[in-house]
Amino acid sequence: MQFTTATLFALLGLASAQKVHVVSVGATNGTLSYFPDNMKADVGDMIQFQFRAGNHSVVQSTFDNPCSPINEHTNTTGIFSGYQLVSASMSAGNIPTYTVMVSAKTPLWFYCSQGKHCQNGMVMVVNENTAANATRSLANFKALASKATANTSPSSAFGGSAGTNSTSGTGSGSSGSGSGSGSAGGDSTQTGSGTATSDTAIPTAAASMVGASSSMGLLGLVAALFML
Repeated sequence: MQFTTATLFALLGLASAQKVHVVSVGATNGTLSYFPDNMKADVGDMIQFQFRAGNHSVVQSTFDNPCSPINEHTNTTGIFSGYQLVSASMSAGNIPTYTVMVSAKTPLWFYCSQGKHCQNGMVMVVNENTAANATRSLANFKALASKATANTSPSSAFGGSAGTNSTSGTGSGSSGSGSGSGSAGGDSTQTGSGTATSDTAIPTAAASMVGASSSMGLLGLVAALFML
């Protein structure tokens, strides 16, 4: 099989252009928040949630229903990280991670479904667009969340998490991708949130974010093709 130099460079360019945005979930001081909780990401970018403390989750919702899974209000499947109990992984020097790929530029709303974390402000937005609608801001999303009567996780019918759970060595930074394998910790009451070390496939037309491997996989493919 033959590949032109231009094709190989195009593949390499695609791999290098992929950005990985890191979001820390929780803090060692017990703060119930995502850091950052308001960020911009382009289509094709990866978002890696690094679970730093506590027992938290990442669930996609709509703006109007901040503490309820998006699949209960729309035909969108959404994402669910499962509950990530950090202590066991941290004692082994690992950080549980959950990585997804952005497939739409529209605002994406998330919350933690643990206890009353959502009502207490543990929510975030990707690609907030107050220019299009000034009322749909993170501040207003938090205000709606504080009034929610319940904080719910996707039911067992949800069918699993639309992303990649893994554990990675401890570290920090504004970008990077998780690697390695191991238990990602799950809530036993959530049949769709068990251990996962590979992508969970979902129809891309039915979700705003989908799981994907890191750009290193593409670089490896390019290297393999170059050797042919």
